[in-house]
Amino acid sequence: MDLYAQPYDPKRPVVCMDETNKQLLAETRDPLPMTGGQPARVDHEYQRQGVANLFMFFEPLPGRRHVRVTARRTRLDWAVAMQELADVHYPDAEIIIIVLDNLNTHSAASFYEAFSPAEAHRLAKRFEFHYTPKHGSWLNMAEIELSVLGRQCLSRRIPDPQLLTTEVAAWEAQRNQQGVIVDWQFTTPDARIRLKHLYPKIHD
Repeated sequence: MDLYAQPYDPKRPVVCMDETNKQLLAETRDPLPMTGGQPARVDHEYQRQGVANLFMFFEPLPGRRHVRVTARRTRLDWAVAMQELADVHYPDAEIIIIVLDNLNTHSAASFYEAFSPAEAHRLAKRFEFHYTPKHGSWLNMAEIELSVLGRQCLSRRIPDPQLLTTEVAAWEAQRNQQGVIVDWQFTTPDARIRLKHLYPKIHD
């Protein structure tokens, strides 16, 4: 909560990161287009085309997000996505502060599995990791963006990774152009009241 309350600093951006998957589904019959008084119709049958992974990176204060579509979500996939984040999206940042969950792939150890020791060390120094508490992943604002992405872009059948990448990129560009931010209201004092049962009890 204290991290979210810090003022914007382009040299130390706070970026929330999370991931989800999308099942790729192809139509077995051509959908019927919308006509006067009749909505578009699709057959209930579909063909499974595998699953794609999506890494969400969301910087809440300026309202910037980037989504990377991958075939898998291994340590290598995550490490490459983080390398792109550092070198392409935040090349001038001194430290990129990352809010993320405790998935075993989400650590600097993944850099050392994916890259040479020198490159892994370079990347490890670019990031400062802040992990959400156990059962507290809802504190990660990237979850909010993934929910919006699911409703606005992914809530229909998408047959292949190429179309998924195109659709997600269009959603990302439009939302970034609008500069949509999250009006985060949950503060540290709120947490001390609402999550009182999670704090240690001190007895005299």
